[in-house]
Amino acid sequence: MYLTAEQLTERLGWPELIQALQKIFTTDVHSPVRHHHFIDVPNTKQATLLLMPAWIEGKYLGVKQVSVFPGNNEKGKPGLTSLYTLSSGETGETLAQMDGNIITARRTAAASALASSHLSHQNSDSLLMIGAGRMGRYLVPAHMSVRPIKTLWIWDRNPFAASQFAKELKEQGYDAQAITEQELPNIASQASIISCATLATEPVLKGEWLSPGTHVDLVGSFTPSMREADNAVLQKANVFVDTRAGALAETGDLIIPINEGAFQAEAIIAELTELCSLQHKGRQALANTEDAITVFKSVGDSREDLAAAILAFEASC
Repeated sequence: MYLTAEQLTERLGWPELIQALQKIFTTDVHSPVRHHHFIDVPNTKQATLLLMPAWIEGKYLGVKQVSVFPGNNEKGKPGLTSLYTLSSGETGETLAQMDGNIITARRTAAASALASSHLSHQNSDSLLMIGAGRMGRYLVPAHMSVRPIKTLWIWDRNPFAASQFAKELKEQGYDAQAITEQELPNIASQASIISCATLATEPVLKGEWLSPGTHVDLVGSFTPSMREADNAVLQKANVFVDTRAGALAETGDLIIPINEGAFQAEAIIAELTELCSLQHKGRQALANTEDAITVFKSVGDSREDLAAAILAFEASC
């Protein structure tokens, strides 16, 4: 069985996928650190092979294979290709293969929405989306599935991209508008939720802009040299992550402030396993529940891929 991007989009609805992630983070799952392999390609840039395995004993075994070939840009081809293979945890037989790009995008957005359901105010009614790229188009509906968001603002370094995204949202019936860089500080101070999905290497969000009670969702930074938030964001906030091990090893949003002495790893309050199991009760457990600023930083986890693949497979049987 092969599940296409269209079939996965149909089978991975936001409520169902968010519930599947909530469940996987309270399930005994084996999820080794991802494997990195570097591949020399004749007459072009070196490629990278990423392997992300996860399994539930006696039930399912999944592996995501990501091939990053930077030289493809010169050939007019996508630089990244991803495939997910789901197998039986009893026999090892292949059950299904799936478009890995869609698995990754939808589970990433669903993880952000899951965290928001624990960390943002229940009545959050506005969202500032920083980044008008592909991930933003998943993050906006995911966040809207867990909170009564009525107002959407879009900002991107490329004003045309922001305008196009806002236009798409308006055509879908939403109150959305693109904003300028000059408007960004003021809008950031008004937004109930701020979601960032950029490829920034310098902060695009400043702590001085944040108002009490804001929830910040940081998605874009996935290497130690990338960051979306300045030191003040972390210093003002209660910080949560998808996994401590992944976040502390992979994202400049944490690594850079820690190296600069502006933040300590011990200040991370909880990860998704603790939120989903109610070991930590999220916003309601914070001392200043109403005014607390919360931050969720994600880098991705193979358990999320496995949950999405299982959901899509079982919906197809």
